[in-house]
Amino acid sequence: MESRMEGDVYSGYQMDGKLLQNFQKSFVQVQDILDQNRLLINEINQNHESKQADHLGRNVGLIRELNNNIRTVASLYGDLSHSFARSVDASSEGESTGTLKSDGKANNNNNQKRFRSG
Repeated sequence: MESRMEGDVYSGYQMDGKLLQNFQKSFVQVQDILDQNRLLINEINQNHESKQADHLGRNVGLIRELNNNIRTVASLYGDLSHSFARSVDASSEGESTGTLKSDGKANNNNNQKRFRSG
């Protein structure tokens, strides 16, 4: 099995190491927020079942926190989508300008994807 230290191929497109690290970082952030939301939902449900006024009042703040977390997750996914689209566009742009094959001959086939072996 070959190692790709500088980047990986995702659906036929080259992803550099920095982009991949940013994806991984964002996914970790998203997972942390989703784990926190699970705890918030459990507490909200417990407070609701207790029917105690102070617990029900606390739910207002917990639900606001939950909503803010959901907005943050949506924003992170939006950023990921935008970064991925830019990466794909940059990869496609590089292909359409013509590249050199390993034998030194020009490659102007816009439908051919470049793969990088490590």
